[in-house]
Amino acid sequence: MAQKNKTKTPEQIKYDAMQKKHELKRPILKNCIRAFFVGGTICLIGQAITYLYIYYFDFTEKTAGNPTVATMVFIAMLLTGFGIYDRLGQFSGAGSAVPVTGFGNAVISSAIEHRTEGFVLGVGGNIFKLAGSVIVFGVFSAFVVALVKTFILQWGGF
Repeated sequence: MAQKNKTKTPEQIKYDAMQKKHELKRPILKNCIRAFFVGGTICLIGQAITYLYIYYFDFTEKTAGNPTVATMVFIAMLLTGFGIYDRLGQFSGAGSAVPVTGFGNAVISSAIEHRTEGFVLGVGGNIFKLAGSVIVFGVFSAFVVALVKTFILQWGGF
């Protein structure tokens, strides 16, 4: 384990000074504002799609969520395939990664990256590297919530 109070050589001190001089300053506030507006715009589009499903396809507010999520993931996958979502991600950072569209982008990016290895071993084997853990933890979390709800309803007297 390295010591934190280790004395530095003159070369190391000189290198640290040069590094600080040439280090790019990150515009944190600007990045946060971009992420906020891009993420908010993605959510606004999702809300508009929800209203389309409610008004034109006779879904209720409760049942419109599933097709909305599927549509948003499909749109993100389509935009990733055309290279648009990657540019959006470079511009907005976490603003495009946090909504459900970031999940679609991660899944299709892995598929595109490994398509040269074939459909089964390349795409099929690598598409769930990131998505697999999300699916597993999602199913496990749903199981735990259902188990807790069952215990509360059965023995809680609610």
